Amino acid sequence: MKHYTLEIGIYLCAFLFVYAAVSKLLDFETFETQLGQSPLLSAYAKPIAIGVPLLELLISLFLVFKRTRRIALYGFFTMMVMFTAYIVIILNFTDFVPCSCGGVLEAFGWTEHMVFNICFIIIAVSGLECDNINLRKSKSFIVSIVSIFLGGIISISILYLLSEKEIHRNNSFLRRYPPHPVRTIKGLKIKYNSYYIAGVSDDRIYLGNTSAPAHLLSVDTTLNDLKTHQIDLNNKQQIPFYAPQIKVNDSYFFIIDGKVPVIYKGLLTDWKAKLLWKGYDYQAFSRVEVASSAQFVFSGLDKLSDQNVIGRIDLRATDTVSFSTRLLQKQIDGIFDTDGMLRYNVKLDRLLYVYYYRNEFLVADTHLNLEYRGRTIDTVKQASIKISTMSSGRIRQLENKALIVNRYSDTWGKFLFIKSERLGRYESKEMLNDASIVDVYDLKKRSYEFSFYLYHYKGESIKSFTISHNFLIGLSENYLVLYRLQPHYFSIETD
Repeated sequence: MKHYTLEIGIYLCAFLFVYAAVSKLLDFETFETQLGQSPLLSAYAKPIAIGVPLLELLISLFLVFKRTRRIALYGFFTMMVMFTAYIVIILNFTDFVPCSCGGVLEAFGWTEHMVFNICFIIIAVSGLECDNINLRKSKSFIVSIVSIFLGGIISISILYLLSEKEIHRNNSFLRRYPPHPVRTIKGLKIKYNSYYIAGVSDDRIYLGNTSAPAHLLSVDTTLNDLKTHQIDLNNKQQIPFYAPQIKVNDSYFFIIDGKVPVIYKGLLTDWKAKLLWKGYDYQAFSRVEVASSAQFVFSGLDKLSDQNVIGRIDLRATDTVSFSTRLLQKQIDGIFDTDGMLRYNVKLDRLLYVYYYRNEFLVADTHLNLEYRGRTIDTVKQASIKISTMSSGRIRQLENKALIVNRYSDTWGKFLFIKSERLGRYESKEMLNDASIVDVYDLKKRSYEFSFYLYHYKGESIKSFTISHNFLIGLSENYLVLYRLQPHYFSIETD
């Protein structure tokens, strides 16, 4: 009876591997994609996706014939130990738990799956014991079983550590998608598409308007209490504005025009703006971020070197305006190839610059000292742009459509958020019809963490966004949209 029971168990093992292998091969693309999203195997998804079902079929074939059954049972035992070790690591050591297997086993949770595997491990050991009837009481049989068991666990552990290094440090454009790190809360219809996010203060979101620079909208974070504001500009000098933009920071608002250049400041309580600083023509800039009520960081074109630079305006310092020509690194012309997004992280007190056309960003302090240069998970290191010069020889412009690597960015806490429109490995092109991709980087660990889909709201993609505490505030063509960052994935406050 024991013999026939074990025979049935061995054939069940063979059937299990045939079923598992066929399920994987029939939907190979899905299986490969699931491995690509695994927090443990994503860096080696391609060889594992091919190798595992082939090994399962080979072991199943060898289990059928008595001459090859012993080696097949050892192979089955090894793979089941590795599968079980994989589950243990998934449940206890990874940041998120991915989807389970396909087929009939899809109904199993990870814990049930582990119990299922242990049952088949027992069947495999029983079969080996029966097949090695003369050796089952010897030390060699016990040593072989224990060695294979420990070897399987160690192999999966090493694979996990290598995969972690590959994903976080040496990523080859593999994204990792945990389940639901961001949840859509609600949206608010905006009448005009000329609004932009000016900032967040005291749980109110402020929107500036490029068509009406002195006009603002504000709404609370429930998107219910909508108010309008009109700035009273004390412009006694009659300064001609070129492209003014409003920035809200703490209890203040600032009207900044880098082309003039000029900065006005006022309180959110009375909306009266007074001149804070006026620079000279050679101090003009294109982008600015508010570091404090008296300190600003900017990026712009240095006319002397004819290259983009990063600088600061410190109204408390003797040298009010200073800049560095060494932070931005020229690849082609020093203007278009270094174009990007300037951001200021209030929690870390650091400025960030994310390049548009290459997979790079930099982190520096407000004294313009470089802290480090980071790489995004994209693979484009060299800006892919073509530049043409007008007949006058002075004005240059980009030819055709340049390859944009990093479309938009923002930072909060220890995180950098980068919106990208480029697909990584194992990603479906159709997904871009429903959502944008946002990659998340840990600025303290200097590593890529994971990605998430920022789903379109009422069919409109999010053009720009800002992060405030546990909210992601997005702006599409006609809607202001509020998303919640799930605290399980985002430890927003810094250490």
